Amino acid sequence: MKARAALLQAVRAFFDAHGVLEVETPALAAHGVTDPHIHCIEVPGYGWLQSSPEYHMKRLLAAGSGPIYQLSRVFRHGESGPRHNPEFTMLEWYRPGFSLEQLIDECLALLGQWLRRPNVIRPFRRLFAEVTGLDPLTCPPAALVAAAVEAGAPPGLDHRQSVDFLMATRVETALDPTTLTVVTDFPAWAAALAQVREDEDGVPVARRFEIYHGGLELANGYQELTDAGEQARRFAADNQERAGHGDRAMAPDPHLLAALQAGLPPCSGVAMGVERLLMAIHGYRDIRQVLTFPTQRA
Repeated sequence: MKARAALLQAVRAFFDAHGVLEVETPALAAHGVTDPHIHCIEVPGYGWLQSSPEYHMKRLLAAGSGPIYQLSRVFRHGESGPRHNPEFTMLEWYRPGFSLEQLIDECLALLGQWLRRPNVIRPFRRLFAEVTGLDPLTCPPAALVAAAVEAGAPPGLDHRQSVDFLMATRVETALDPTTLTVVTDFPAWAAALAQVREDEDGVPVARRFEIYHGGLELANGYQELTDAGEQARRFAADNQERAGHGDRAMAPDPHLLAALQAGLPPCSGVAMGVERLLMAIHGYRDIRQVLTFPTQRA
């Protein structure tokens, strides 16, 4: 409890010193996310517990808030294990006018208060190929699926799911435990709410990064998508993928789309798991060691 209190105090001092405003947004709202990899918890008659404050914070940005951050309780159905709890604390912040590189620098400055170690920046494609021997963006899908099955994946994965499986089971476990690794340029299909660009070979990649402490993911950042039409198309694609998995469709949030249409300023944003950060700082391997009441005892 003392370590958590000290960390939250240091986070607030960091953003206060950098002129970033603390905000609060609803934990319960009418709409959840469409992301096929995230399952929200429904509260009948009210809506959904929020899996991230992202939609509401972008509405604030579109309304002219300027740089903002939030420490919020967020909820995800079905996420439970040594690194997951259905309810956890998320630090999320947005920087209007920041490039992705500037946001990476700010993340590393924040983390450097507790994790004083070298960092390395690695494009996803190159890192994945070095560990698995396969280019995740140009390799024949059948080869990626076969590699995933050989690594122990359950049957029936498509090539994108196979890349995710290999990333989690082979690439992340191979990361240097003494280094903060910044992985950039994710496959375009994993852009979520990030912009897409072409890499040096003309292959589309997401303007997205993740920061790992060893194999533990700490942060997930985007150069934020500001195009309302493209966002609506991605919402529809998410629901098609959900249908393919037999999952319930999620209604696209009209308030977020209206905010994008009104004009989200060019910005970058990042989410960081507070419990994951506490685990990294103190060398714990189980999230229950940093929670006062994990879900099994709540």
